[in-house]
Amino acid sequence: MTETRIDRRFKGCADANRPALVTFITAGDPDLETSKSVLKALPASGADVIELGMPFSDPMAEGIPIQLANQRALNAGHTMDKTLQMVREFREGDQDTPIILMGYYNPIYIREPKKFVVELKEAGVDGLIIVDIPPEADDELCIPALDAGLNFIRLATPTTDDKRLPAVLANTSGFVYYVSVTGITGSGALNATNVATAVKRIKGHTNLPVAVGFGVKTAEDAEAIGKVADGVVVGSVLVNAIRDSLDDAGLATHRTVSAVTDVVSSLAGGVARARSA
Repeated sequence: MTETRIDRRFKGCADANRPALVTFITAGDPDLETSKSVLKALPASGADVIELGMPFSDPMAEGIPIQLANQRALNAGHTMDKTLQMVREFREGDQDTPIILMGYYNPIYIREPKKFVVELKEAGVDGLIIVDIPPEADDELCIPALDAGLNFIRLATPTTDDKRLPAVLANTSGFVYYVSVTGITGSGALNATNVATAVKRIKGHTNLPVAVGFGVKTAEDAEAIGKVADGVVVGSVLVNAIRDSLDDAGLATHRTVSAVTDVVSSLAGGVARARSA
């Protein structure tokens, strides 16, 4: 593959001697227009890479916050076409920030994967994280995505041993996403020592950057993980910020966008301090 936005962004962060801040929101949460506004505000708040969740009715490995975000988006009438339109509109004002779509294979399968990855590339998407399709099925989606010029990012976990890891990494590109806890998103307590050991082990098998997520909630968490990883992934805390800003009817308020950007700015501060010493 030629160099992608994701490659350039991680290289730029490394040149600046800091990890990348990777932020996750669910497309269409709590409604399309508010979600567009949040998406467009993320880079200026300190997000280096954006993961945009594709709403799905039956997500796996997601904690309650992201499950509820999926429900809010779907109840508001969000669709895959609207997700792609969000990216197109984002690209009108930002040609540099990488966008990764994250989700599950079912909504892609029903659209025909080889056509779908071409749609993504044309919309301005840079990569995919699909959590429920294993390396043994790379011909289904991973290879078509790579052929279309999209990075295909895989997850490694605390239970991915050295025998399994090479298969996980075989067609991975962009970066490796290390799940720092054995559990669902937003759960568990981070242990920076364990994360450092895991990152070192993964780097023994690949030259790709390693970003760490699941359980990062505070600027202090981001700083601690940023000392040992190439990227810090945050999701549930941002989705919770959206939820907590809604009114009693579950609708967006004037505080919704700033509720998210305030958290991102704080986390970006933690990332910036990670290697300042």
